Parts: sequence; C-alpha cells; structure tokens
Amino acid sequence: MPSDTHLDAARDLARAERESVRGKLDAYDQFVARVQDLPLESSHPGQRAPALPAGGAQSSGSAASTETGCASVRAAFRDTIRPYSVEDIDNDEPLLETIRSELSDSIAVALAPTTDAGFTSSLRDAIVAAVESRRVEAHVMQAGLDAELDELAAASETLEPILTWLYDADETPLTDLGFDQLRARHAKLAAHRERCAQLLAERQAFLHRSTKHAGQAGMQHRMLVRYLYADLPVVFPVLAAGVRVETLCADAQRTVREHLTCRV
Repeated sequence: MPSDTHLDAARDLARAERESVRGKLDAYDQFVARVQDLPLESSHPGQRAPALPAGGAQSSGSAASTETGCASVRAAFRDTIRPYSVEDIDNDEPLLETIRSELSDSIAVALAPTTDAGFTSSLRDAIVAAVESRRVEAHVMQAGLDAELDELAAASETLEPILTWLYDADETPLTDLGFDQLRARHAKLAAHRERCAQLLAERQAFLHRSTKHAGQAGMQHRMLVRYLYADLPVVFPVLAAGVRVETLCADAQRTVREHLTCRV
C-alpha cells in the first residue's frame, strides 16, 4: 500500500509499542521476584537481623552485607522497570521520581535513602500490590494493541485490493472502453465506495469502545490511537486511509459518469 496512507507506519508503531509492553510485563515479574526474595527488616533498618545462608556467614565485601533492603529494592527497580518507564522521556529523570510515577508517592518516600524506614512486610506487600495494579494496566494496553493491529490488518485487507484495482484500471484509458464496460466500471467503483464507507463506520465504532482485560475496563481506543500515532502526520491513519481511497473512487466514478453521459 502506498506510504501516504500511513498504514504501514501505524503498524510499525503499534508493533513496537506491543513489544515494549511485553518487555515491561517481564520487567514487572523480575522486579517482584527480586523484591520477594529480599529478607525483611524491622521498621528501622539499623535494627535488622539479616538472614544468613545456611552453613556460613556473608562475605564482608558483599553488597548484601552493607545494602539495606530499601536500597536493594531501588536497585531492583533500576535494573528492571526503570528502562521501560523512561524510554520515551528524559533518561536523566531521578530514580525516585520514576518510582513515584510507577508505584506511588508513598512508596517512593518509603524507599528514599533519606527516609529512616526498613524493608518491612507492609512495605513489601504495598510494592507488590502497586506492581500488580500496573501489570493489569499493561495487560489492558497489550489487549488494546492486539486489537489495533487486527484493525490495521483488516483495513489493509479492505483497501489494498481497491487501490490495486484502481491502479490497474488507470492503465486503460476510458476512451478505449465501450458503454457496457464503462457502466461495469461505474458499478465496481460504487461497490468499492460502499466497502470504504463500511470500513469507516466500523472504525468509528471501534474508536468509541474500550479495551478490557480480565473484566477490567481500559482506556478508550480513541485515546490509545491518539497516543500511538501522535508523531504521524495523521492521528487517525485508518480513517485517513479510508477517506483517501473513497475519495479516489468517487473522483474516478465521477469521471466515468461523465463519459457515460457523453455516450448516451
């Protein structure tokens, strides 16, 4: 399909975003696993009695012997979730600011190096619950992206044959066609226009629906599309492509009708 329909570019953006969401879901799992493996502390880290491996003491040079549980959580977040959180923004964003945007203000405060707090069961559970909430959001986004990719595929399946037919038909001048051939072409163009109109109506209905995952309502498809295609010349590439092809068919049909009129 010609690049000026922007459907190929839209498909690339949707696929890239879906891969990013998949990566973020994996990062959530890795982060939670690391958090749940950390030994718990009292409310003040200085009172912690860390668990030692069976059969020996911790090495005095190990990070575990000097790093608090909250510092370990920050490190786990930095290694897993943060790269996906800052991939579209300034990578210099402070780590705690990223934690705040992903998990919550209260968790960021509890994890701050300046806060005299230990890695307690309450903090661990709050972190896991916050991540679970973000995981649900990511699954909703993933479902929306899958639906959008299906929509893009359906649009291409509808519009590509019409464009191919238009370009092939242009190879034969209308002056070389008889009256019956012109009438058949006019009818074919009318059918193509109907398919475009149906595509546009179905797309509008899709944009007004919302993605759902596991019974959870997600963002409206229109909002997802605006987010996905903000950098494209058109915000709604499927609608723009449908209108463009319908317009090409209408112009061609009008020209055929003029020739038919002259033959009567």
